Order: sequence, then structure tokens, then C-alpha cells
Amino acid sequence: MQDSFVNLDINDTIASVTFFTPHHNALPTAILNRLKTVLDEVADNRNVNVVILQSGGDRTFCAGASFNELIAIDNESKGKDFFMGFAKVILAMRNCPQPVIVRVQGKTVGGGVGIAAAADYCLASTYASIKLSELSIGIGPFVIGPAVERKMGLSAFSQMTLNAQEFYTPEWAKVNGLFAEVLESNGALDKRVSELAKHLAGYNPEALKAAKKIFWEGTEAWQDILKARAETSGKLVLSAFTKEKLQSYK
Repeated sequence: MQDSFVNLDINDTIASVTFFTPHHNALPTAILNRLKTVLDEVADNRNVNVVILQSGGDRTFCAGASFNELIAIDNESKGKDFFMGFAKVILAMRNCPQPVIVRVQGKTVGGGVGIAAAADYCLASTYASIKLSELSIGIGPFVIGPAVERKMGLSAFSQMTLNAQEFYTPEWAKVNGLFAEVLESNGALDKRVSELAKHLAGYNPEALKAAKKIFWEGTEAWQDILKARAETSGKLVLSAFTKEKLQSYK
């Protein structure tokens, strides 16, 4: 079985950040922390104009957070730290001065939807169904909520949150603002990601940075908001309801 990784490849002025875990790209804290660190490194690199964020594998972009870690949480401090994992990645994407293109090649759940929502431009394949399953296990998509609501609106966010058992089609995600484009195959997706990245890399980098600032206006309080949301989730994961639900996944 292939080991988990976060890889960084810089070609000309385009940085490609790729994450992978063998469990359908579900992300443990260590990988989330590494992903945040790599994104921070890219943000500080003046030779990078565009960032591509993607995962390995063919049919799953990200299955959310690691259930093995979720089940092992036994106090509020550990719970908060666990849920801060995706918060750190979302904030790193927000703080990155370069535009971030996210490539979604397959199904994505929970925190993976949050990563897609934090993209400046998100491209997906016809396999990229999405779901927010958190409420079904007694927690909620609270940490990723600001990113999803910003991109898709409160109506779509609340619909996915409450209908926690259903996968929504990539076409629905496009209509509701999460995906900018949906391509007919992963090959077509790769071609379009490369094409868009090259176009953006040829633009004035100062103009790109100025545009990015405008895109993210009004999110200055997210550091505190996501921290508070992580605390809420950290408490809920210790509830009797959630503990019982999680036992069924062992």
C-alpha cells in the first residue's frame, strides 16, 4: 500500500501541491499540518504566480478527516486540535497571495468540500460528487462552513448539511457555485487545469495578488471564527450520541 504524502513541484512559476493517503485521501492531522506548511512555503515564494492543489488517485478527491483519529479523541483539547486541521489548510489557502486552483477528480466529503470551497477557481470531473455527512454522526460541518457558505450561499450549505446522507452531483455543485467548470473525464480535467494555470501564470503577478485580496474581502475574522467552530466540534465529538455512532464504524 502506498504511503501518505504531500508533494510540492514547481515548474516555471506554477506550484503543484499534491496530497495523498491510502484511505481514500482521508486526511489525518499530520498530513493536514504538512499541507498547511507547504502552502505557507509556496505563499512566501516570490517565484510562484499560481498554485494548483490536487490529490492523488483517480476517483476520490478527499474523504474528509481521518476517522481513525476521530474515534480516538478522548478530551476537548484533542478534539479542538483535530478539527483545527482543516481550519489551518483553509486559512493557508486564504492567506496565499497567489490564486489557488483546486482540481477535484472524484468524490469529496466533509473537509474535502471545504478545501474545494476555499479555492479561488475549482475545476472538477463528472465523478466529483459531494457530500457533507458530519451531522449524520453527531457533529457538523462547522469549521468548513464559512468557506462553503461563502462560495455556495446559505441555502445550498444548509441543504447539504441537513441532507447529510446524500451525494450531490457535480452539476449541482457547479450550478450552486462550488465548481467553476465540470469536465467530462479526468484527462480533460488535467488538460484544463494545465491550460488555466499557464494562462494565469502569464498575467501580471501584482494584478493577480490584488485580485486575490478583493476575492477574500470580508473574511478577516475567519481566524477567530474557525477556532471557535473547532472548539464546538471538539466538544460534540465527545457526546454520547457521537461516540455511539463512531463505534459502528470500527
